[in-house]
Amino acid sequence: MPDAPAPPPASALPPDDELRASLHNEVHARPSARIRLPALVMTIAVLNRDVSREEECAHLRRLPGQGELSVDDLQGNFLRLRFADHTLKWERHTEFTRYALVQPLPVGAGLGAEDPDLLTPLVLDAGWLRGLPGRTVAATQLVMLEHDITPPDGALALAQRWFGGHTVVASLMGQGHSMAVTDFRLRPDGFERMLVVAPPGTSDTRAGRISQRLLELEIYRLMALRGLPVAKALAPVLAASESALSAVTARLEARQEPEAALLDTLIHVAARVERATAEHQYRFSATQAYDALVRQRLAELREKAIPGTQTLGEFMQRRLSPAIATVAATAQRLQSLSQRIERTSALLRTRVDIATEAQNQQLLAKLTRGQSLQLRLQSTVEGLSIAAISYYVVSLLLYSGKALKAVGVPVHPELAAGALIPLVLWSVWKATQRIHARLHHEGD
Repeated sequence: MPDAPAPPPASALPPDDELRASLHNEVHARPSARIRLPALVMTIAVLNRDVSREEECAHLRRLPGQGELSVDDLQGNFLRLRFADHTLKWERHTEFTRYALVQPLPVGAGLGAEDPDLLTPLVLDAGWLRGLPGRTVAATQLVMLEHDITPPDGALALAQRWFGGHTVVASLMGQGHSMAVTDFRLRPDGFERMLVVAPPGTSDTRAGRISQRLLELEIYRLMALRGLPVAKALAPVLAASESALSAVTARLEARQEPEAALLDTLIHVAARVERATAEHQYRFSATQAYDALVRQRLAELREKAIPGTQTLGEFMQRRLSPAIATVAATAQRLQSLSQRIERTSALLRTRVDIATEAQNQQLLAKLTRGQSLQLRLQSTVEGLSIAAISYYVVSLLLYSGKALKAVGVPVHPELAAGALIPLVLWSVWKATQRIHARLHHEGD
């Protein structure tokens, strides 16, 4: 009997975190393609805002043999569809979806051609391309072929002719293992063009890495530049807000307007700035992130200059850096304006607090004055009360003396009552003092 299969070994580790597998496999999420030269690589990046995976899946199902494709196949944000003579890669990113086609190089599109037609020989239907869900943000046709590049001048001359005689930028990549050439022009068909000339024997994996870096470089460059129109449109709003804030600060310093009017104006300016921050802060942060990716991809190219020609990195950074600096300055300006509004609000709040404290002091002074008057009035009333009580007590004593005289007791009522008046006054005053002392003791 065949031996029973051995049970899987027990794990020597604690239970896995639920994210461990997905985080570990993230490094394999978007592998580079293996491209056999010569080849045509076409990539289209479309903004996927308001575009669902269901819509993208439905569009992919229109391709031959993909009728069974389901949305679950797209959950990993990466899908490579293989056909007889070409492959199509689908990648969904945060803001855009990328479609990359790899097919054999069309006949007549080699290095000896001049401005060759690359759209008609595509294996994908033109109607399918036009129907891609989303709005195009980048589209590039990359031709990769083999040719000797030592020395690079001869290959560069052929490449310039391939671009129709336009001025090109070029560089040797990897310190000389291949040459990348482009003119950064948007053609009538909507595509840009790039050309990679690699020496014979270049491996499929190296060609795949080169294509991925160059195509991502162009997509990220255009995505980074999306913050520039926003920054330009926001400049008048920031200028108006800064002017309004300066006016509020001047009026606050002059002390000629009530706090309510200043606060109303300040709230209006703050609301405008906070709205701009909420609407555009993501775009500014994304611009910085995309710019970092552009710099990273340029560093990965390890460019080497060809005498008399700008490198891709030099050409791109001289035009990209001012735009990124403008976006960064606008983001900093927006943040600084928000901080200045916060400081002005604190000053206005301090002024309101001081005014409120002054009003409270006046109110306390009025209350203290009223209590003092009430105490004086109470003392006066107490004096009158002592006199009234004493009067009633003396009257009672007078009536008592008259009653005693009436029954035959030898007493003079009026003289006796008059003699007892000081004693009665002293007794009533002393009783009042004892009552006050007891009340103060209970209060303490």
